[in-house]
Amino acid sequence: MNTDNMEKDSTTRIRYVFTFPEGAKKVFDVELERKTGVLVRKPCEEYPSWTHLEYCRCRHCPLTKETHPYCPVATSIVDVMEFFHDYKSIKQANVVVETEQRTSSREQTALYPAISSLMGIHMASSGCPIMDKLRPMVLHHLPFASMEETMYRALSMYALAQHFRSKAGLDTDPDFSGLGTIYQDVNTLNKDFSVRFKGYSDCEATTNAIVSLDCFAQMIEFSITEEMLEDLEAQFESYL
Repeated sequence: MNTDNMEKDSTTRIRYVFTFPEGAKKVFDVELERKTGVLVRKPCEEYPSWTHLEYCRCRHCPLTKETHPYCPVATSIVDVMEFFHDYKSIKQANVVVETEQRTSSREQTALYPAISSLMGIHMASSGCPIMDKLRPMVLHHLPFASMEETMYRALSMYALAQHFRSKAGLDTDPDFSGLGTIYQDVNTLNKDFSVRFKGYSDCEATTNAIVSLDCFAQMIEFSITEEMLEDLEAQFESYL
């Protein structure tokens, strides 16, 4: 039996390729466990000091330094942070995103939206208990998604989560109020990570990428209303 094929089949990859006007190219491969969406981490002999759990720790972090000396989110994005350390967020690049299903691209786009998307995959798959609630969307990553697309995916994910909770005999949330709470927690994490980044570096590109993620989280949190659900109801007329 070919163990290499078994290992390959057990994981999937999302590749981000940045090509800069001067011809330089940078490739980021995000490898995920195919069944769970958990990030497959690359070996690292020593993480930088800003990745320690207690370094500008998120105020609602449930982890302890005894069991997690390093922040799982911080360690997941070290490569991204280190590479873009000296880049400005408005710098242009061609960005190609490759998955097993499709290839998406943006030409001459500002860096920060693409970095934000790349960081979002790492953060949600990192094993952080706060970000873990968004992990079901990682394996179905949609690059350059609009606000409406992200909202629909989040609602669909949460509705399916309620189905699995019901099967497990747990309480369910048909009104989606808990989804707003999830994004409140994500919003808090993003804000605290901005502080962590500022404590480490004044890198504009990565800081603005986190700000962009935070804006998305806030918009989703405030958009989850009964009126919004009523607007979507018309699309499901055939089920009613």
